[in-house]
Amino acid sequence: MRLPRDREETCALPDSLTSETTAASVVLLATTSACKLSCAGGTLLDRVTDQLATLPVREIQVVTPGGGLGADLRGVAKIARISTGAVAVLPADLVAHTEALALLLDHPARDTAALISNDATAAPMRPPVRVQGGRIVAAGSSFHVVPDANATFRGVLQAGEADLAALADIAEELAELADTGRLGPVTPVEAVDLLLVGLVRSGVAVRAAGLGPLHADRVTGQGAADAAVTRLAEVDEAQVRLDLSVKQDDGFVATFLVSTWTRHLIRPAVLLKLTPNTVTGVSLALAGLAAVWFSAGTQGGRLLGALLFFLSFALDCLDGQLARYTRTFSPLGAWADGMSDRLKEYAVYVGLAFGLGSLGGWHLAVGAMILQVVRHAIDLSYAGAAGDAARVGAAWGRPPRSLLEPADGGRAKGVLGLAQRIEGDTVVHWLKKIIVLPIGERTALIALTAAVWNARITFLSLLCWGGVAALYQLGGRIVRSAR
Repeated sequence: MRLPRDREETCALPDSLTSETTAASVVLLATTSACKLSCAGGTLLDRVTDQLATLPVREIQVVTPGGGLGADLRGVAKIARISTGAVAVLPADLVAHTEALALLLDHPARDTAALISNDATAAPMRPPVRVQGGRIVAAGSSFHVVPDANATFRGVLQAGEADLAALADIAEELAELADTGRLGPVTPVEAVDLLLVGLVRSGVAVRAAGLGPLHADRVTGQGAADAAVTRLAEVDEAQVRLDLSVKQDDGFVATFLVSTWTRHLIRPAVLLKLTPNTVTGVSLALAGLAAVWFSAGTQGGRLLGALLFFLSFALDCLDGQLARYTRTFSPLGAWADGMSDRLKEYAVYVGLAFGLGSLGGWHLAVGAMILQVVRHAIDLSYAGAAGDAARVGAAWGRPPRSLLEPADGGRAKGVLGLAQRIEGDTVVHWLKKIIVLPIGERTALIALTAAVWNARITFLSLLCWGGVAALYQLGGRIVRSAR
């Protein structure tokens, strides 16, 4: 059902949001007595709907008690089958920061994702999950066990438009299993938990949206509700939003040498009404100037070019941070950002080759460009193939696992398993980040070698390190494909 008429005015959404085809629809599960617990301004149900009204949500449909878990799941399935755009499912007994809900509902990808906490202490309202590479690869419930769990699910699940059919099928299958008692003593409280289990086991890629310092807790009693609301006030949501605008899983150079200071430029950029595309344009211009100075072939020219090129990369980081902070994403911006990265780097190669003033320098520059093209092809082709395999059910694209199996598979074995086990080591984590020579490390390598030595050393360094990185990437993709 839709929101009751007496809530329509409170939850009315701006026309600019309701007309936005990419905005998500929300299924609010008001199926437990806890949603009627009181809080400031009304009940927990009132609180959640008021929060949703501030986010880009097309419509809110409330599922009320009536028929048990099976009926609730069939209600979700019906909504998923008729919806266009992403559909989010969350319980009305959830006490969460608005910014926590925005991690899914205001994310530009509008993809399939679930809200998780890195606190791996599982509880009845906090089922365990295992996260690898930013994806949820195993999820639990009172019936389903997760070996090697390293996080907990916090009740908010979103299915992207491409996965709505899968969500509907899974909800109907779970409804049948629940009605026949084949999942044990599951209750309506676990509806969203079971949906996550179903999506993960069916092979759907579910992004893990980490809460960080934010809170999202389901409650069962008035005391727990009061305590959860009190905890919300202990967190500065504005500061958290700023912190989360900095990419969480970036390279070493971007994390420690750039983002540590560009984060302080985000709010001034907002005050100056700079858009991410504007910052991208300035970054591109600085790289062009760097290429001009590199082409001079003098020590002073290379030094100034190195400084300008590194500043260009810093602005490249800032435009992403600004986009995440203001949530002003666009297809044009994403395309422009990706293209500008390639254009800037190749323009600098040309400038360095001009500065060398020899045919051998051009050979080195072309070799470095070809190597980068090959590396990008390895990454993009694997990502595309893995996505296609997951959609068609190929054996290496996470094959479906039965919902009637209580235990999910543990970590991978062999070389891939070893890599996953040592991933938790901080030193190994950063070494793996550095060895693949991402754009931040390439920028630093180009700037340092050009400023201290010359362009020939720069190209040789790029070819040697880049060659090792390409072999490492190719080996990793082969091992993952053969798992």
